[in-house]
Amino acid sequence: MLEKLRHINPYPLAVIFLISSVGFVLLFSAGGSSLMPWALKQFIRFVVGMAILLAVANIDIRFYFRVAYIFYVVTFLLLILVELMGFVGMGAQRWIDLYIIQIQPSELMKVALVLALARYFHELDSAKVSRLKNLILPVLMMALPALLVIRQPDLGTALVLLTVGACLLFLAGLSLWYFIAAGVGAVSSIPILWNFLHEYQKQRVLIFFDPGRDPLGTGYHITQSKIAMGSGGFFGRGYGQGTQAALNFLPEKQTDFIFTMFCEEYGFVGAIGLISLYVVLIMYGVRVAMLASSTFSRLVAWGITFSFFIYMFVNMSMVIGLLPVVGVPLPLVSYGGTAMLTLLMGFGLLFCVDLHRNVKLPQKVIGLF
Repeated sequence: MLEKLRHINPYPLAVIFLISSVGFVLLFSAGGSSLMPWALKQFIRFVVGMAILLAVANIDIRFYFRVAYIFYVVTFLLLILVELMGFVGMGAQRWIDLYIIQIQPSELMKVALVLALARYFHELDSAKVSRLKNLILPVLMMALPALLVIRQPDLGTALVLLTVGACLLFLAGLSLWYFIAAGVGAVSSIPILWNFLHEYQKQRVLIFFDPGRDPLGTGYHITQSKIAMGSGGFFGRGYGQGTQAALNFLPEKQTDFIFTMFCEEYGFVGAIGLISLYVVLIMYGVRVAMLASSTFSRLVAWGITFSFFIYMFVNMSMVIGLLPVVGVPLPLVSYGGTAMLTLLMGFGLLFCVDLHRNVKLPQKVIGLF
């Protein structure tokens, strides 16, 4: 079975190492040139994540096709378990404490949703995708976990789940009129949805439109982020020389605002270099999706790639003020356990699709398996 790994594409694998190395260096700098409290833990998680990536890539794609619904149901039950006995951290109830490790089921749901929707549309005749009765199940598969994630509260992850799900619906062949109707409905319901937002979420939206509204309160994060990025200039201040980060003026510098710290230390040139590495991975994902021989494999590759792109785009847009602050990490760079492991699992699926691009999958399967 390990023979398959010899055929894995080494170039995107090397890019994953390079981007993750940027994260290690930044976390080392954020910790005051110390491995603790972030860099060492992140490195250990990366090593474990790479083992998961290679293991996932080595398994036959037909296995993931058979267990797609099972994985989704188990992950959904974990989201319900968060409601019952979730661990509260940073004001949100998003984790399950297993004593050895704390897992965040909402991160696992990103992969589970892609697998489940990919199998559903693989088994559905493309000519029947736009029939209303055939949309009930996939819409429920998207909406139910999103609602549970919103309750944690984690609006950013919920929006990512819905966006990735909508992308797969489009790629599966859903009529454009449904998206137009959904867009009109979403815009029309904004006044109603506004009343369901938490107060801090409302403030983030208001600050997005008027950053000077509360510069020392809700607007502090984005204000300091812009100051830090601007101070980096074209070539940056250099490793460990970012004053905003080093003097702790920049909040959440190890997680949501790590790209700001990177720009302060390495400037515009460094930012372009990092974005270029992300683009290489995205183009690899697009290539894998286009060469896949089955609908399931194609949608899995598109789903993983689009999820990766959304996180990168939202995080970078958020820290420069183009989007409201929603607490989305920078993939492979921001500090985080479940996020790192889940992302590398997703890349394992991408490599798996690439290795098994010519494998034919049955159109119809009786039962879950």
